[in-house]
Amino acid sequence: MSGTETQIGPVEARNALIALRAEVGKAVVGNDAAVTGLILALLCRGHVLLEGVPGVAKTLLVRALAAALDLGTTRVQFTPDLMPGDVTGSIVYDAHSGEFSFREGPVFTNLLLADEINRTPPKTQSSLLEAMEERQVSIDGRSRPLPDPFIVIATQNPVEYEGTYPLPEAQLDRFLLKLTMPAPGRDDEIGILLRHAQGFDPRDLAAAGVRPVAGASELAAARRAVANVTVGPEVIGYVVDLCRATREMPSVRLGVSPRGATALLAVSRAWAWLAGRDYATPDDVKALARPALRHRLDVRPEAELEGVTADGVLDRVLASVAVPR
Repeated sequence: MSGTETQIGPVEARNALIALRAEVGKAVVGNDAAVTGLILALLCRGHVLLEGVPGVAKTLLVRALAAALDLGTTRVQFTPDLMPGDVTGSIVYDAHSGEFSFREGPVFTNLLLADEINRTPPKTQSSLLEAMEERQVSIDGRSRPLPDPFIVIATQNPVEYEGTYPLPEAQLDRFLLKLTMPAPGRDDEIGILLRHAQGFDPRDLAAAGVRPVAGASELAAARRAVANVTVGPEVIGYVVDLCRATREMPSVRLGVSPRGATALLAVSRAWAWLAGRDYATPDDVKALARPALRHRLDVRPEAELEGVTADGVLDRVLASVAVPR
């Protein structure tokens, strides 16, 4: 690592995060937008919902990110029989001492991979709500803080809905970004097969050369730098106008909340800083509008039957709201 937190400047922090993106690329071909989205989430202390069909390397992407970070990571496979205590921890009886004690669950980590989160019932899904919002877990009348940094990266399959439990709006709104991972293009898929033909093993990232290149100190320095990114009143007004426009679309039952507006503003500032600027522009807002807002829109069922999607609604909103100059 680069040293103690006080010794790391914004330039060093930015270089570390750019190196993080390259390090993940040693294991994952393509999907640069998803990698960048995960880095933005780290900068903003936000959680990410990662959606894609099976086999597009969702889990591999998160594992590669974890391997490139000098942080604690845990993976939980969400299944129908998973209980809340299996995630948060529980009170257990110690036969040797004759006392009850708290045993920490996998949520007590820096980066939690919630794999296939929509395969577990709402009771267990909701066990993450307090952790995601308050960064603490309350059990037996006592609140226990989670480590800092702490983010949840949850994956889900968008096509196989049988036996799944869609996340409620209240929990979706707690994710900073919803990133989609499409099937790779032809050139990327050729690159994937070439790597496997040369002996790449996705279960052995160390052999692929993935090493920790950033950690808590770099993230803390980067977050301080992002906090200094200037946002003009015209950019703030643009964010508000976009979010308000979603609430007026006839095909939308529930538009973007004020929490969604603050999320879009936060990731726009982080994107500007990562690009080497100390000010945010309307173009930054446009670039992040879809991943920051798509999961916060509730499209009417009758509109969905006509082929309307959240991304389609956002495309129309972005085309109709005047961009400040």
